[in-house]
Parts: sequence; C-alpha cells; structure tokens
Amino acid sequence: MIVKVSGKNLEVTDALKDMVESKMERFGKYFKEDTEAQATLSVEKSRQIIEITIPINGTILRAEEATEDMYSSVDKAIDKLNKQIRKYRTRLEKRNKGHDTIRFENIPIIEGGFREESQIVKTKRFPVKPMDAEEAVLQMELLGHSFFVFTNSDTDDVNVVYKRKDGNYGLIEPTY
Repeated sequence: MIVKVSGKNLEVTDALKDMVESKMERFGKYFKEDTEAQATLSVEKSRQIIEITIPINGTILRAEEATEDMYSSVDKAIDKLNKQIRKYRTRLEKRNKGHDTIRFENIPIIEGGFREESQIVKTKRFPVKPMDAEEAVLQMELLGHSFFVFTNSDTDDVNVVYKRKDGNYGLIEPTY
C-alpha cells in the first residue's frame, strides 16, 4: 500500500508523516501493493482535521476526523477505517457464504446527491457498474450516505436504495 500524506494550511512534519504512514501500514494486508491511500491533514481555526481516502478500483473507503489535536484525529480516523473494513469484510463474507476470498476491489462506488436548496450546485459523472440491491446497500453504508443510485444487475434499470427512518432499507424501481 502506498500512503501519500499532504497538508492543507499546515506544514506536515516528518514525525507526523511517519506516524500516519506507520498506522496506515496495518491496512496493507487488505489491499494490493499498488493501492494508493491519500491522507490530507488540515487546520481550520482550532480544529485539526485528517481525511483519509483509499480508492480501490471504483470503491472508496473514507474516514474524516477533527479534534483539537492532530495525533488524536489520526488515531480516531484510523479506528474508523478499521471498523469500516472489518464490518464490510464480515458482511461480504456472509453474503458470499464463506467463499475463500473477499475482494474489495470489485465493489463499485457511486457518489452524488442534491442539497436541500432548490438549485443544483454540483454535477458528478461516474461509470455505473451493475450490482444487486444488497451490494448497493453495502456501498451506501460504506459511504455514509442516506441513498445510493445504481444499475440493477437483474433488470439493467437504474434503481435507488435508501435508508428508512425505522432503520430498514427501501428500494426504488422505475416503471416505464
């Protein structure tokens, strides 16, 4: 795993860079050697923020934490990533009923959405890979979004899964 550490409104010291890289090394066993992880450290007022992004063949693992101490922010973000990886690996193992390998590289990602305001402020384009509704729910939770747009592999239609207030999930299928 290749870890790139950068700073935004912050000079990244060698000690801070080494600490982030050493903590990220533990995730190397989950990914291919050429997988790049981007850690961006920034300061906003008294908040020390770290954002870690690991893109994997169409999938993105992401953790962001902000505290008053950068070292504490790093520890919390690493813990968050570790929980995400364990949670989704377990779910994928259950879904695949004990197959030998779980490959995060094959999970596609779709990002986007609308703000509450009545104007479009950003447009994203992305390749859409077919998947079933269960896999779409996994991706939605991985991203921390409340909905997820995907192409249903069974029907080849664009569908939306969303999280309901009761904690369950809904699926929106178009009718033509």
